[in-house]
Amino acid sequence: MTRRAWAWALYDWANSAFPTIVSTFVIAAYFTRGIAPDPVTGQAQWGWMQTAAGIGIALLSPLLGAIADAGGRRRGMLAACTALLVVSTAGIWFARPDPAFAPWALACVGLATIAFELSMVFYNALLPQVAPPGRIGRVSGLAWGLGYAGGLACLVIALVVLVRPDPSPLGLDRAQAEHVRATALLAAGWIALFGWPVLVMLPDAGTPSGGARPAWGTALRAGLGEVMAVLRGLPRNPAMARFLLARLFYTDGLNTLFAFGAIYAAGVFGMGFEEILLFGIALNLTAGLGAAGFGLIEDRMGSQRTVMLALLALMALGTGLLLAEGKAMFWALALALGLFIGPAQAASRTLMARLAPPGEVAAHFGLFALSGRVTGFLGPAVLAAVTAATESQRAGMATVVGFLALGAVILAGVREPARG
Repeated sequence: MTRRAWAWALYDWANSAFPTIVSTFVIAAYFTRGIAPDPVTGQAQWGWMQTAAGIGIALLSPLLGAIADAGGRRRGMLAACTALLVVSTAGIWFARPDPAFAPWALACVGLATIAFELSMVFYNALLPQVAPPGRIGRVSGLAWGLGYAGGLACLVIALVVLVRPDPSPLGLDRAQAEHVRATALLAAGWIALFGWPVLVMLPDAGTPSGGARPAWGTALRAGLGEVMAVLRGLPRNPAMARFLLARLFYTDGLNTLFAFGAIYAAGVFGMGFEEILLFGIALNLTAGLGAAGFGLIEDRMGSQRTVMLALLALMALGTGLLLAEGKAMFWALALALGLFIGPAQAASRTLMARLAPPGEVAAHFGLFALSGRVTGFLGPAVLAAVTAATESQRAGMATVVGFLALGAVILAGVREPARG
């Protein structure tokens, strides 16, 4: 890959610390087991927080993406969202193991989640600038693999330096869960440390007309017009419309899986924080291998076929995980499932880049984020409602497979455009 492609891909390495440490493996489990009154209540509260964040992302992502297109400010808006992500993630440190701190923890995680998802709109929109059409799948897949490697490295440091040592060489108070809360500071620092190269090495693509950047008010009006134009144009682009609809459902399933995987492991199989970190390290390893491996063949196999294969595998392995009784079987199925998580995400990004018109990339990636979040509240809400109604974490997690299946059925009708 070129230097610009490596700089772009390094942002995947940087921002992977947030979903790995906060959303999936450590802070999510800490909230349900250390802050919330009990795991079932914690899973429900986490679900409603994700619901609120999903609504915020759905409202903001297409509009801000269009403004970035119209104003030529993708890089600047990426920088602003990254800064907000770092500050909000660091704020989790102040959430002590007491139900009184639940609102603060949920507010920090919710705000950071919005910042993370919005940053991905502008980051993904830069992809066509770093790879030619015939190699865009390879770059996207390898970058996603690099992201999992970054999450793996961050988890290893969290385990070895912060969570496992007792007593802590840093003087962290285990009774106040400081060894766990400090992982949020690690994640914030990780993003700040490794997230800057893309902001330095990739200039903004400029405005669609090639002229000077308009004022923010002008960009806002142009962005609103672009959003409406893109939405009106969807009926004339059935492949794009069908893909966005399919992603609406299967990404709902994936996001719910990420948000509640560690919570499920902690509540159903009794995993402690250290074991969850080990599990996260192993899962990131298989997920990274899957993303990088499929990235090498995706340009030949096709992005749509790659996503379909990944979804079918996730459905089969996910069903097995719901039926698993022993911890060993859970580990085996979960690690196999990891091989297909990365390809489902990376190939979706590639397919979107190939479907989007060149001058409207950020706006379409705004819709891409919207399709993953406009019903982003639905997955967590359904899971939370089913969990509360049945008082069963297994029943709640079973809703994930249904969302993946619905997305796969819709995606089956999408025809991928010919590559240049």
